Amino acid sequence: MLLKDFYKVVQIEKISETKYNSIIELNKDHDVFKGHFPGNPVTPGVCMMQIIKELAQEIVGSSLVMTSSSNVKFMAIINPEINATLRLELEFVGDISTDLKVKNTTYFDETVALKLTNTYIKA
Repeated sequence: MLLKDFYKVVQIEKISETKYNSIIELNKDHDVFKGHFPGNPVTPGVCMMQIIKELAQEIVGSSLVMTSSSNVKFMAIINPEINATLRLELEFVGDISTDLKVKNTTYFDETVALKLTNTYIKA
């Protein structure tokens, strides 16, 4: 985990050969939220992208390097004081030796907060 104690993985569930659901809980008391933004904490997009990478690494069992990101849509603010529990749907397409695409949709409750596709290769 790049940011110590930023979040914890509650569950990773395999839905099919290529699809996984993960539940994470953000640590609303983490120092990141004290600066982003004081009195109105917002989960930084780059932190969400890192979480997706770390979950993908855990699922494939290998270190990954992101080579590109596309269709990135931040659709709702993730305030850890209000919505600390997130559900991330991950779909894997391709191969880590050439280009592994990970399609993600992140939710709090039934609200879509983030959609993106990241491409990785094995580190």
